Amino acid sequence: MSGRIVVTGAGVLAPNGLGVADYWRATLAGRGGVAAPERLDLSPYPVKAAGEIAGFEPAGVVPGRLIPQTDRTTRFALAGASWALEDAAADPSAAGRYDVGVVTANGCGGFEFGQRELQKLWSQGPQRVSAYQSFAWFYAVNTGQLSIRHGARGHGSVVVTEQAGGLDALAAARRKLRDGTLRLAVTGGVEAPLCPWGITAQLPNGLLSEVPDPDRAYLPFDRDAAGYVPGEGGAILVMEAEEAARERGAPHVYGEIAGYAASFDPPPGSERPPVLTKAIAGALDDAGVRADQVDVVVPDAMGVPAMDRAEAAALREVFGPRGVPVAVPKTMTGRLYSGGGPLDVVAALLMIRDGVVPAAVNIGDIPAEYELDVVLERSRALPVRTVLVIARGLGGFNSALVVRGVRQ
Repeated sequence: MSGRIVVTGAGVLAPNGLGVADYWRATLAGRGGVAAPERLDLSPYPVKAAGEIAGFEPAGVVPGRLIPQTDRTTRFALAGASWALEDAAADPSAAGRYDVGVVTANGCGGFEFGQRELQKLWSQGPQRVSAYQSFAWFYAVNTGQLSIRHGARGHGSVVVTEQAGGLDALAAARRKLRDGTLRLAVTGGVEAPLCPWGITAQLPNGLLSEVPDPDRAYLPFDRDAAGYVPGEGGAILVMEAEEAARERGAPHVYGEIAGYAASFDPPPGSERPPVLTKAIAGALDDAGVRADQVDVVVPDAMGVPAMDRAEAAALREVFGPRGVPVAVPKTMTGRLYSGGGPLDVVAALLMIRDGVVPAAVNIGDIPAEYELDVVLERSRALPVRTVLVIARGLGGFNSALVVRGVRQ
């Protein structure tokens, strides 16, 4: 096989759309999903807005026997994988016994399921706790359930690097495809942290936005940025070697996962600077592209002023002042943890396909010293061939991934 690894299928679950088409239509229209959630009463908490997925019904997408066994995050993963495989017209059962594998990322685990069963333990005793609690809360459960559901007996693993994890998972799948361990990979990340335990676990980091107006709560790179908004969902992708995809007659190839690198920041209080630029430079080098060949950057966009300044400085160092258009579609979804990177990769692939860069919503007062060319107010039509996607995980994780178009 050639070394080129491509995306042939995608399944999207986002606060502003279910499925690739709905998500992209909403994103280009500037229709966001950040609001006061319906499934979770936030009145006891300082956080008042979230990126909640409305209208998701697992029945019909997730086998009925699995619904009692699974947390909402796993139901998202099962739905996303089914949609991605359908989009790719890929049948895992037609592959060799160990040719299909699963690599997912997760940062939160099955919070809601775990909370419910722990409440039973405290109030009703251990005999009332579901046996499924033994795995439904765990970070690796999505990889396990997807492997079982689709008979994927090849390599299976999970990456736990918070928001950076989604890109790390795609990169891990790429490595297994390039070295021939796998012929087809189901990969990506989804999250479902919108429950009392999930919110409470995040409050101590002090980074959540407490702005009550949903339209002003999450403003990455804006002068009024006050933290991030938690969200749920993400994306599951089907990846394979381009040659294998052509051989089996894949209906389309979205693009190539062309380059990747990761770095780890020094601890807080250290005199050493952050090293996001090393991840960016490494990803560009891995892809064999220069900075001036990158058409769009999709940044991490934390929405925390200090983090925004650091990311703006890194982009300025690599690309120069206002050196590349910056797209921030996550202003419409909130921060999706391990689901954020894969969803941004889907957005990048669609920018390449359609030659359009979506505008961010709500933000606009960007400090001049950032020197960023953020796409604002209206979508920008331009030829897009190469996109850099960035994700940073709390604790110092930095990941950068280059997505490139493939001629059909």
